[in-house]
Amino acid sequence: MVPLQVIEDFLNTVDERTFTRHGRSHVPGERLTSPQALADWLAAHELRSEDTPLRRTDVEGAVALRTALRKALVADAEALRDYPLRLVPDTSGGLRIAATSGRPWLDAIVETVATSVARGDWTRVKLCAAPDCRWAFYDVSRNGRGRWCTMEICGNRHKTRSYRERRHDDRRPASQPTV
Repeated sequence: MVPLQVIEDFLNTVDERTFTRHGRSHVPGERLTSPQALADWLAAHELRSEDTPLRRTDVEGAVALRTALRKALVADAEALRDYPLRLVPDTSGGLRIAATSGRPWLDAIVETVATSVARGDWTRVKLCAAPDCRWAFYDVSRNGRGRWCTMEICGNRHKTRSYRERRHDDRRPASQPTV
């Protein structure tokens, strides 16, 4: 079983952040740009043991799964319809959830997500609520209602923006209509 931290890292192989912090613009990026980049990522996360070289279609498959998982995090369960699961016997005589993509490393990701959904852990995997961030994170808040990848960056930016908007509204003359 792959830890959820690996799933979080997989979701963040695309960086959609576009905000500016301390005068520096964050540059979005894609880490799964080639079969070699995918092989390196899989090796770093101990998800690939076979010697068959990866192809461009493997990269496309990984990106498609990542996109589907990110959509599922924002309540689009239909996004995962192309990733069927079944129950198969495990070595202890019980049953386990198995994916059937034909790519063991892709199946490991799908199976981990399915198992975490069954355990209830998946509800803690989220995308940052900041529209210019969308970084995936595991919500460790007590009540499971965290919204920001980090309170120090995205949460603080939201609070500062809200404060400035309230303060601006308080300074508006009473005769000026609100829009």
